[in-house]
Amino acid sequence: MQKIAIVSDIHGNILALEKVVADIEARQVDCVFNLGDHISGPLYPKETLDFLRKQDWVQLLGNHDRQLISQNPEQHGLSDRYAFSFLNDADLDWLRSLPASTRVTNQFFLFHGTPSRDTRYLLETVAHGRARLATQAEIAQRLDGAMAQIMLCGHTHIPRVVEMAHDILVVNPGSVGLPAYDDVTPAYHVMETGSPHARYAILAYKNGSWQVELISVGYDAQQAAQQARKNGRPDWEYALLTGFMPQKKAG
Repeated sequence: MQKIAIVSDIHGNILALEKVVADIEARQVDCVFNLGDHISGPLYPKETLDFLRKQDWVQLLGNHDRQLISQNPEQHGLSDRYAFSFLNDADLDWLRSLPASTRVTNQFFLFHGTPSRDTRYLLETVAHGRARLATQAEIAQRLDGAMAQIMLCGHTHIPRVVEMAHDILVVNPGSVGLPAYDDVTPAYHVMETGSPHARYAILAYKNGSWQVELISVGYDAQQAAQQARKNGRPDWEYALLTGFMPQKKAG
């Protein structure tokens, strides 16, 4: 493998995914790794899952995928509930077949959040309602001894490349389908990329080392935002159109 595409956090946005896949195909990659959170959200879960099931990719289970197959549906949040309503038994069986993490050859370790927790941020630390780049000590603590030359994570939707000791590269490709969101764990915060682009990454082995390209792809974000609005999610509508979250009003 000399050239690998890394995608993550599609969140049911088939419109963004199709543009990303067209860009990937133009770059003639050897394989694709998909780090999870495939369909949760108010967009196109069934179309997205049908597409992913046909791909010969290495694919993982994200935290939202795990919730779809393990939680009582009455406990689902809005995004999981919408996605779950479209799934049949074959869809759920496919999700159940996916690993939470995997190693590819001896070089690559793939996981969604951290190696041990799919809901934990690896490269970001929440502070004062936003997320900053984690320190190397924080990242090392969250890796908890896990080692590989290339560590690939998703979950935060923020594209990053971090080099650790011993020339270990940690790469988050960002989110294909959702450029901003807010969350209440570990405290209320927003994650924002600042534009509506779909994001992914390319790993290429050149001149004896791995090079990383973080890629932003334009697509019809207006149509995706209209779908979110139609399904009663103005927060997603704003995020999809802008890459920011709407400002919370005081009071």
